[in-house]
Parts: sequence; structure tokens; C-alpha cells
Amino acid sequence: MNLSKLMKQAQEMQEQMARTQAELANRTVEVEAGGGRVRVTANGAGEVIAIKIDPEVVDPNDVAFLEELILSGVKQAIEQGKALAQSELAKITGGLNLPGLQA
Repeated sequence: MNLSKLMKQAQEMQEQMARTQAELANRTVEVEAGGGRVRVTANGAGEVIAIKIDPEVVDPNDVAFLEELILSGVKQAIEQGKALAQSELAKITGGLNLPGLQA
């Protein structure tokens, strides 16, 4: 294989990955915890961008329950955002596990 051709392909893949990562920041996933009483939205970069809490779940005498719901929702949203990113990046790399390219 021609080395210059290989270098060009690597550069094209790198550019495509950069575009995909930028696009992932604009794609979102939403998860629900506590039967929908807490909703967390994250983007494909794994950043939490919104949390919605049903006012009925806010009980000043049971803050621990609300904290657990929020933590659960945040963890799930981050996991789904990362899964979305890995799926999109795998399309570019053909499923290769390249060091430093995981989301």
C-alpha cells in the first residue's frame, strides 16, 4: 500500500471524526428515573445539559430519595450519551479499537 495514500486516508478519518464529535455535542439523549419523576438530558459528548424534576417528588422530609433519583438519572444519561458517541465513532473507524479515540 502506498504510504501517502495511507496518510491521506488517516487524515480524512481524523477530519471526519472531528466533525462527528462536534455533531455529537448537538445530539441529545433523555432518560427518566423514578417513573418519569426525574428527567435528565445529556448530549453525545457525555455532558448533562438539563434536569427536570416533577414538583410532586420534592419532599423536604425525604431529600435522600430525590438525590438518588437525580443521581440515577444523571448516570444513565451520561452512559447513553457515551454509547451514542461510541456508536457514531465506530461507524467511522469500522469498529477498530484505536487508542485515544474512545468517547
